[in-house]
Amino acid sequence: MRTLPRWVKFPKFRPQPPGRPKHNMHTISHHAALIYVMVVVSAADGAMNDKELATIGELTRTLPVFRGFDRDRLVVTAQDCATILQEDDGLAAVLGLIKDGLPEHLRETAYWLALEVALTDSRVALEEIRVIDTLRRSLELDRLTAAALERGARARYQTP
Repeated sequence: MRTLPRWVKFPKFRPQPPGRPKHNMHTISHHAALIYVMVVVSAADGAMNDKELATIGELTRTLPVFRGFDRDRLVVTAQDCATILQEDDGLAAVLGLIKDGLPEHLRETAYWLALEVALTDSRVALEEIRVIDTLRRSLELDRLTAAALERGARARYQTP
């Protein structure tokens, strides 16, 4: 496992109280919002390993939801996310941008992408679980939907 790239500094996880006002920031595209999801989950445990980075690249190359995305912008988009995360309440700001940037029908896709990145290295750190749960609440996904997506993701990585 390698340490985070120099441009990523992930703050310690601090749950945000409900009803906290959103940061007044620009809206991002659905492509950027989905990439932010993957970056946040990958960096949650303090290390972005090669498998997670490869998974992010592969998902942006192959999934239909990323059609039309300029793959040359992947690193810049990830860096933008990392810059916001460095600010006070950066996680809350990123989650707000994700929610505002995603149409409702892509919220389940975002949650599934978070699970895919978390399960890539076959172990899910406590910090990743916390971020994924915070993401679920931010996206207003019900527990049953989340459980179904989690079960499907777990089945995908099952070993004999």
